[in-house]
Amino acid sequence: MIDLRTTVAVWRRSPVVVRDLPLAALLAVAPWVDALQGQGTRLGDVPQRPLDALALVPVAMQALPLAVRRRWPAVSLALVGVGFAVDQLAGYSSVASVALPIALVSAGAHLAHHRRAVVVVASAGYVALAVALDRTGTGEQTSGFVVFYVLLAAAWGVGVWLRQTRAAEAERRRHVAETTRLTERTRIARDLHDVVTHHVTAMVVQAEAARYLTVHPDRLDAALTAVTDTGRRAISDLRQVLDLLDPAEATPERTPAGGGLGELVERTRAAGQPVDYVAEGEPRATPGNAEAAAYRVVQEGLTNALKHARGQRTAVHVRHGREVIAVEVATYADAPGRSRPPSSATAAGSGRGLAGLRERVVALGGELTAGPDDGAAFVVRARIPLGGAS
Repeated sequence: MIDLRTTVAVWRRSPVVVRDLPLAALLAVAPWVDALQGQGTRLGDVPQRPLDALALVPVAMQALPLAVRRRWPAVSLALVGVGFAVDQLAGYSSVASVALPIALVSAGAHLAHHRRAVVVVASAGYVALAVALDRTGTGEQTSGFVVFYVLLAAAWGVGVWLRQTRAAEAERRRHVAETTRLTERTRIARDLHDVVTHHVTAMVVQAEAARYLTVHPDRLDAALTAVTDTGRRAISDLRQVLDLLDPAEATPERTPAGGGLGELVERTRAAGQPVDYVAEGEPRATPGNAEAAAYRVVQEGLTNALKHARGQRTAVHVRHGREVIAVEVATYADAPGRSRPPSSATAAGSGRGLAGLRERVVALGGELTAGPDDGAAFVVRARIPLGGAS
């Protein structure tokens, strides 16, 4: 049994000449069908001549070049035009004459160069044919030649419209592809920022703390081990992000939901930041974009706490609802003598972290706010709908 899908796929992969050949063959045979004889275009009043052996020449010249109408449109149009002229002057008026408008449409759609020259030459050829037919004394009115020329020009115009439409669609697809690549590059850049900033900040804090533990070898060893573990984690996370640049290695980003946040909090605590972590609700078994965004919000909040409010009490509250994930990271000014907590002007550092997070959350249909709050030095809040996750 023939597989229709396989047959269609093989046909689409065939050379364009092969795919255009059936129409050319059909028009070559059609004039010899009794019901179609004398049904072609008749320009002028040249006496009708029945098909004979000599008719094979104009029929073949009009029909067969259609096989190359997309590969060599100018050649196809030239041969068809000559065949049409012979057909009209000889008085055959075969049905193969419909090849002329087809060739014009194809030339208008597929001719890439010298289009104006082709129009000029084709128009001159038509004028020469009209003059030749007029000199035969057939009595065809000038208006008849003009109307037929307008019809042929319309066929060319249809081809030009098809070419412009195809070019516009190709440009639209190129623009969509470019926008997609830019969006992906921006997302990867943001992830790199989040990963590098968080881990490097933690390593700096841990290394500075280790400086004061030289008289306590056991504690110094633990501090240096924490720095090493953080560095290894940074390398692993960076490799995961950079793998996205290689389509062969890339896998969709899926940050762990519950366990991932818990590990993130524990690493921040190991860096010397007191963090209270509360999680409500059950995260989905398969994390999506909403969970990944929530993870990045918590990561950025803890990074800012380490950078600008080292040693200050920080509270992380994550609530997994049925439709929304709510995240709050608050750094409190309740530790006298500690470093000054972040303000709205300094919390984001270069401004890339929170700005990028806000765009990411908004893209998922959520909202993110960051700034001072009553009872807290700085609070980052986000509401991320699960409907935008995938």
